[in-house]
Amino acid sequence: MGDNLTRTLAGLVCSTKFEAFPAETIHKAKLHILDTLGAAIAGSASRETNAVVTMLDINTQAGHAAIWGRPLASDARTAAFVNGVSAHAYELDDSGGCDHSGAVVLPAVLAALGDHDRPVGGRELLRSVLLGYEVGRRVLEAVGGYEEHNGLGWHSTGTCGAFGAAAAVGSMVNLDATAMASALGSACSFAGGTWAFIHNGSSTKKLHAGRAAEGGLMSAYLARQGFEGPDSVFEAERWGSFFATFGTGKGDPQALLRDFGDYWRLNRCSIKPHATCRGTHAGIDALDLMLHDHGLAPTDIVAIEVDISGFQYGMCGGKVITSRAQAQMSLPYALAARLRYGKVFLAELEEAAWSAAEIGPLMERITVRIDPALKDEDEPAITIMTAAGERHRLVVEFPLGGPQNPLSDERLIGKYAALAGMVLPASRVDALSDFVLNLENQTDTRSLLALLQ
Repeated sequence: MGDNLTRTLAGLVCSTKFEAFPAETIHKAKLHILDTLGAAIAGSASRETNAVVTMLDINTQAGHAAIWGRPLASDARTAAFVNGVSAHAYELDDSGGCDHSGAVVLPAVLAALGDHDRPVGGRELLRSVLLGYEVGRRVLEAVGGYEEHNGLGWHSTGTCGAFGAAAAVGSMVNLDATAMASALGSACSFAGGTWAFIHNGSSTKKLHAGRAAEGGLMSAYLARQGFEGPDSVFEAERWGSFFATFGTGKGDPQALLRDFGDYWRLNRCSIKPHATCRGTHAGIDALDLMLHDHGLAPTDIVAIEVDISGFQYGMCGGKVITSRAQAQMSLPYALAARLRYGKVFLAELEEAAWSAAEIGPLMERITVRIDPALKDEDEPAITIMTAAGERHRLVVEFPLGGPQNPLSDERLIGKYAALAGMVLPASRVDALSDFVLNLENQTDTRSLLALLQ
């Protein structure tokens, strides 16, 4: 393979067998698949997905790829796009990969699954998903990491996610190393998406997952047809390369390859217990813990102070809430919702919740300050003041749902069932769960597609 990073990475991906993944990683992968499907099935009824389906005029079963949560099917490219939007619509999909790897990788892989004219075993599907997570995250680490890359204004789900989807679909369709390198090279031409949505609460963040899934699938399909992509896409000093164009020169290109197979990147991903940006979760958890540990009721809290890094402030420090998207990205709203409603899940992100008369006064009691001593990735410090004059401060270093503080399988499966049950009948919800949790033993995963409709 020489010293060409694109070709070497492609070779590593193509040579990785299912047996390389430990049992605990396989189990976690199945949970992430189930979690993504639950988020996407619920999201299939979202305003964003409705708009996309209407725009694309999808109203038939004209295709092999299922449109999840609907009685529709289409071509693989369209299905990858639509299902990616659904998976990210409610901010309940996993994080910590490219960042939202599940919403990118799974729509792409399952869209490709519908095109197969032969049985595809569960191990084959799991391998493809795991390699998609691996590549998407490694590209983000190599370009400088989440804070560095997203700090430039890029949304890494859309930029790095395209590479993860290309690797996943390329694995699914059995590309050789040369074709895989072309798929990864072409994926760079589909990389895109910025944080411009944050300023007015627009819906475009949801498009980034869908477009990355679609772009990655197209890159792999083109490579299968002999379409050549650039092999210099990961050469740091090359004009037009991903690192030179999407980074600041502070990246670590060798992170693409270093210790490949020693620690699978899906293991660092998180599953969300709250329906808001992951950057808000440590704050929600801190408030939960302080209320519980000090025997306080929400009505005892007269003020909250939030000390936060400049990076996190730009992402989730806003207090202007005029849309669900803005509510999803606001730590002050998440704290106010926790005080008012006791939780921060889907109902708390509806207009009736964030526009309620009680929310405004609660938000006014929350002060958000940038602490210049905090690093970009540091979790915020939450301080509560009580009517009795007590003052309590807490930083939750490892939010619930992360690898250091995971959700129980029971709670995670319950989350899936609650979300999928918003759209599917109970018998279908159970059948889908049973299928996914036994995925490595399935002889033909194409039957999964019908369960998603």
